[in-house]
Amino acid sequence: MRFLGNIEAKTDTKGRAFLPAVFRKVLQAAGEERLVMRKDIHQQCLVLYPESVWNEQMDTLRQRLNRWNKQHQQVFRQFVSEVEVLVLDSNGRFLISKRYQKLAAIEQDIKFIGMGDTIEIWASQQAEQAQMKPEEFSTAIEELMDIEGTK
Repeated sequence: MRFLGNIEAKTDTKGRAFLPAVFRKVLQAAGEERLVMRKDIHQQCLVLYPESVWNEQMDTLRQRLNRWNKQHQQVFRQFVSEVEVLVLDSNGRFLISKRYQKLAAIEQDIKFIGMGDTIEIWASQQAEQAQMKPEEFSTAIEELMDIEGTK
């Protein structure tokens, strides 16, 4: 499953949004019917996980945590309890609850960003601020890929 690209959209007055058709096709091809939504851990956006991806993330986290460690239990509880399970309606829509709209500063204009195995949902104005400048991006890629060290 690979979600790629970014698509601008709007929510309706009830907070419903259409999952972009290109992303729905990826879900359908993978046989996924349910999504799990949670606020991103690091940034002011929402993340949609196909259910199988969510289950893998949850299993990975659980394996790294000790059930008998209080802090580990708190981390796991917070990670898994702050989610909503979504099923798209027949038109491909889903509801972004008022709570999640507030957490991600979503008013009406949103941007869906494919992140490989997940989809981010940003308030349009926030998405622009979260992007690196082209020069910063270029430098970061060079450092991450160690281009200088391979010459």
